Amino acid sequence: MLEKRDFYINGAWVAPAKANDFAVIDPSTEEQCAVISLGDQADTDAAVNAARAAFESWSQTSREERMALIEKLAEVYDARQEEMAQAMSMEMGAPIALSRAQQVGAGSWHIGGFLKAFKDFSFEKDFTSTEKTLLEPIGVCALITPWNWPMNQIILKAIPAVATGCTVVLKPSEVAPLSGHLFAEFMHEAGFPAGVFNMLNGDGPGVGSQLSSHPEVDMVSFTGSTRAGIAISKAAADTLKRVSLELGGKGANIIFEDADPKAAKQGAIRCFRNSGQSCNAPTRMLVHKSRYDEAVEAAADVANNTHVGPASEEGKHIGPVVSEVQFNKIQALIEKGMSEARLVAGGLGRPDGLNRGYYVKPTVFADVTNDMTIAQEEIFGPVLSIIPFDTEEEAVAIANDTPYGLTNYVQTTDDEKRRRVARRLRSGMVETNGVGFAQGSPFGGYKQSGNGREGGAFGLEEFLEVKAVSGWAAE
Repeated sequence: MLEKRDFYINGAWVAPAKANDFAVIDPSTEEQCAVISLGDQADTDAAVNAARAAFESWSQTSREERMALIEKLAEVYDARQEEMAQAMSMEMGAPIALSRAQQVGAGSWHIGGFLKAFKDFSFEKDFTSTEKTLLEPIGVCALITPWNWPMNQIILKAIPAVATGCTVVLKPSEVAPLSGHLFAEFMHEAGFPAGVFNMLNGDGPGVGSQLSSHPEVDMVSFTGSTRAGIAISKAAADTLKRVSLELGGKGANIIFEDADPKAAKQGAIRCFRNSGQSCNAPTRMLVHKSRYDEAVEAAADVANNTHVGPASEEGKHIGPVVSEVQFNKIQALIEKGMSEARLVAGGLGRPDGLNRGYYVKPTVFADVTNDMTIAQEEIFGPVLSIIPFDTEEEAVAIANDTPYGLTNYVQTTDDEKRRRVARRLRSGMVETNGVGFAQGSPFGGYKQSGNGREGGAFGLEEFLEVKAVSGWAAE
């Protein structure tokens, strides 16, 4: 069993101020795989004070110095990617092939995107011939990250923060903390100065709340549930710090009558990826009635033929969900769905042959209406709801009838319709016809999916203040 009790504060690994052991559970086996310690106020203060002390000098370093360190981090990340893949696979249950290719790969992708954006990013702009607009680092940033895409979210926050001259305190999810611990090792190996990057473990009510309300923290960047995002916003309100939130989603995948014949199949595969534990998953499939029966059959076939197995097993299967709490929540929502809609695949309990581990059957409900619980609540598991529609107007209305607004999807060969519908969907992202987003594309949502944007130049801007300076002599 791994022992990872220490925190990374002011350039060194330090013991917690007070012992508070917390078991890390391998969701594939339900066995303890590691132990960490949860921090308290003394640990939080130490990390924040280290970041505050380092800010003055770090904020004044040159773009070239910061870029060189990020490039070195990219080299360390690449050299140690197998360690990271194994850590994420064990802590949160991503099958090892998925962990190597997509969980680790997401980190590499975003580091590259930030380096490209940073190279040409302007921190000074001429407003008039005698007035300058300066973009300056906001200060000490608390980064609170989730368990479902650990490196994706840590890198989307940590890299733009340090690139712009901020100093940071990272609190990874206590459910999946091993990747965050390893990332701290990477930052140390890359040579970032003491205090620029700090990491401590803790839970939301403890360290999470302490960071959100801390008077020496200038900004909180959080990814997680909408419920937690609201709590963080309230905790931060007393000190009026900036809060950037990337929260839940209930994406609609609109399949028009002229969509690609494989649209429903691909949509179901996308929904079940990462065991359904993605905020941008297309969990509501809206299908034109002329294609509805075909889509239901295709989605059920995908569910019935999706292999579920341990994260350590090689192959293109899905693994367990992350925890017992998550498993029980999903089971309760599947049970609710069985009382609301027509179950066409999956259902309650573990898949056949699996009696240990937090495994969920890939599940498909048909004849769903958008007022049902399973169409409104973010299930965060491999559960797909299929809703029929008649007209474009109805499809847009159903898609927008949700408290969330992260990612929606449109499938049609009619380019004019595709663009028209994309403009009407109330979400931060609209993916059309399976075309993925470019490196550095802004990631974020509307409504209760949060505020702010991550990735590329948009992600850099999140960590900057705007300063107007008059009487700036021409250079």
